[in-house]
Amino acid sequence: MTGVMLAAQAPAPATPAAPPPQTASDQPTFRGGVTLVTTDVIPRDSTGRFVPDLTKDDFTIVEDGQPQTLASFTLVNGGRVFNLLAPPPVAASSTEGIVLPPQRRNADMGSGRVLLVFVDDLHFEATYTPHVRRIVQQLADTLMHDGDLVGMVSSGPSALEVSPTVDRKLIAASVSKIRGSAMTPAEMFQLLESSQGPGDLRYRAQVAFQTMYNMVASLDQVENRRKAIVYISSGYDFDPYADGRNSRDRIQGGRFADPTRTLIDEDNPYFRMGTLTADIDLYGYMRELTLSANRTNTSIYTVDPRGLAGVTDAGQYLDQSEMRTFLNKTISSLRYIAEETGGFAVVNDNDFETAFKRIDAETSDYYVLGYYSTNPDPQQRVRAVDITVSRPGVNVAARKAYSLKPTAPLPPPLPQPKAATKKK
Repeated sequence: MTGVMLAAQAPAPATPAAPPPQTASDQPTFRGGVTLVTTDVIPRDSTGRFVPDLTKDDFTIVEDGQPQTLASFTLVNGGRVFNLLAPPPVAASSTEGIVLPPQRRNADMGSGRVLLVFVDDLHFEATYTPHVRRIVQQLADTLMHDGDLVGMVSSGPSALEVSPTVDRKLIAASVSKIRGSAMTPAEMFQLLESSQGPGDLRYRAQVAFQTMYNMVASLDQVENRRKAIVYISSGYDFDPYADGRNSRDRIQGGRFADPTRTLIDEDNPYFRMGTLTADIDLYGYMRELTLSANRTNTSIYTVDPRGLAGVTDAGQYLDQSEMRTFLNKTISSLRYIAEETGGFAVVNDNDFETAFKRIDAETSDYYVLGYYSTNPDPQQRVRAVDITVSRPGVNVAARKAYSLKPTAPLPPPLPQPKAATKKK
C-alpha cells in the first residue's frame, strides 16, 4: 500500500560503536517557504457538544501576532469529510529559498480516520503484559471502525509492525505478541551506574522516542485529516529512585537508611551528570516529539496501563515516598505529550472504554483549517498559533504552536554508555 509507512524498530547492536563526531550537516536545519499550514480544531458549545455549522468567516487565525487568511476549510462530521474550501494553487516563483509544496492525492488513504497504536513495551513491566493485551483488544473493539486506516508498532521485543491497513483483524491478531520488558525497581538497584543514570535506562527512552519520531514523520503524507496516535506507556523518569539506588531510602522502618552508606561516589562528577541532566534531556525529547506531531496535525493520546495507581507491592522493597515521586514524574511526562498535541492522557483511570469512546468522538468531529503563512520571520522554527471563533458561547480546542519541518533527519539514539563500577 502506498501512503503512510511505519518505520520498523531496528535491533540495537550487541557492542555499539562510539558515535561519530557530528558535523554541521548532521544537525537538523529548518527552512521557511510558501507552504500550506493546516491545523485541526474542535469547537464545542456550552454543553460540550460539537458545533458542525460554522463557516470559514467564523474563524480567526493569528500566527505570531500576524492575522492569517484561510485558504482551505474542511469539515469532518461523523467521520464524513466535507471539503468546503479547497486551497488555490501556489504560483510558481523563481525566488531563491522558496519551497513549493507538491500537490498530493490521498485517495488510497481510505475513507475513514487515520489511527496508529504505539506499544512502548520498553516502558511497562512484564507483569502488565496481560493487562496491556486486554487494553489493545478493547481499543480495537471500541475505537476502530470500518474504513479506518489503522497501524501498530512497538518500541521493543514485542516486534509489532502492522503497516497501516483498513483490516482491523491484523491489529487483533497482533495482541498475543505484546510483552512488556521495562526494568523493575529491583533491577535498577542492581545495575551499574553510568553518566546517564542506571544501566541502559536512558537508551531505552531514546529508542522509544526515535520510534515515535518515525511514526509522526510518516503521517506527514496524509492531508486534511486529524491523525491520532494511541501511545501505551508507563511514562518516563531519567533519574528514578535516586535514594534507593544509593541505599539511602527508608524501607520497613529504615532498613536501608544508613546515612553513612553509599554505593555511588557522589563527589565524582561522572556519576552526578545523569541526575543533573535528567529532567532537561527528557524535556528535550518530549518537546521535539510534540512539535513534530503538531506540524503533521497528529494528536497523541497517552494511555498508562498501570491505571489507578496506589501503593506499591511490599515485595518490591520500595520507599513509598520515592514510589509516589516516580509515579508523579512518569504520569506528568504522559500528560505533557498528550496535552501539547491536542490529545489527552488516560492516567490514574481504570475506565479505558470510556476514554476510548472520547477519543472516538474527538477523531470523528472536527474542522481542518489551512492557510499560507505570512510570518515576517521565515527562519523562525517554532510558531505560536491562536485560533478563535466569533460565535458567542463556542469554545475551541486547537493547537497552540507548530514547527517548521527539518531538512535533515534527527540523529538516531546514541549508543549505550559504558557503565562504571559503583563505589564499594
